[in-house]
Amino acid sequence: MKTFQVGERNGIEALVSATKADPTVAPGHAIVAPRLVTLISRDVQFLRGTYGGQQPADRVPVSEGVGEVISVGEGVTQVKPGDRVVCGHFCSWIEGAFRPEIFDIDVGITMDGWLAEKVSLPANALIRVPESLSNKDVAGLASAGLTAWNALVGICSVKAGDLVLCLGTGGVALAALQIAKAHGARVAMTSSSDEKLSVARRLGADITVNYRSQPDWPAELLRQTGNKGADIIMETGGQDTLAQSMEAAAINGQIVIVGVSPGTTPAVSDYVSFIRKNITIRGIANGNRAMFVDLLKAIEAAKIETVVSKTFGFNEAPDAFAYFAAAQHVGRVMIEV
Repeated sequence: MKTFQVGERNGIEALVSATKADPTVAPGHAIVAPRLVTLISRDVQFLRGTYGGQQPADRVPVSEGVGEVISVGEGVTQVKPGDRVVCGHFCSWIEGAFRPEIFDIDVGITMDGWLAEKVSLPANALIRVPESLSNKDVAGLASAGLTAWNALVGICSVKAGDLVLCLGTGGVALAALQIAKAHGARVAMTSSSDEKLSVARRLGADITVNYRSQPDWPAELLRQTGNKGADIIMETGGQDTLAQSMEAAAINGQIVIVGVSPGTTPAVSDYVSFIRKNITIRGIANGNRAMFVDLLKAIEAAKIETVVSKTFGFNEAPDAFAYFAAAQHVGRVMIEV
């Protein structure tokens, strides 16, 4: 089968086209033919060698997608050939609370991912896609969508009237925008691009702040909210923006840390804010299969559509990575297999 592999992992140019034997179906597994896959930031980090630890050069990357089951192994009853399916990338996390060992089985990192003509996945992690949902609306949910759902619904119990602040206009931020609006919340978004903020407003953002033209963006957010601040903050910026997120937080605000980017400044510059504002800060690592099922139901009910920036052909995968890494897009970058 045709596939792409991570090679030496010394940059996005390390991605190489290859041919390898078809995966054999094992007990408890299913062979899935990917149809549409979506890039996320850690796919780029993985190629650059800054995420995922030591992995073989022939590892197939990409952690999320949608595909069709073409065969199943012994004992598999959850899915059958012909089913259209998605799968969380921590595919051993079926239900329950987070546990560290979920990182041991990670699609596209510790096991082969979606950027191939066929991939073997644990059948109990697969979820059948409702017929009403298109491939483009589910191919990019396993990371960004599921993370946003877990953060807003599972952890923060988002409700009508809350103000949700999303840093940037990346996949998690856009997913959080749409999920929050579906729950009746208001949404604020930051970006260095007025063009990207214009797209965010078209998608329903109530408040937008350009952090390049307004470097003290927490002060601007407070100004636009009557000094109240944000009830829930999706902290995707990494260590360098956490202190600013604390400044922008409302009394009893909740900050969910999604970004893992290392920084150069102290993560907490005003320790007293924890008490003065009664802030809760919580780290998050994606979500489990049960949450993914709930997310699909919510997307179907609310008719949420994924924003797509550009779709590339399978042989154009290196171009897709380069386009994604340039970070000039708004919406998901997809590859059709």
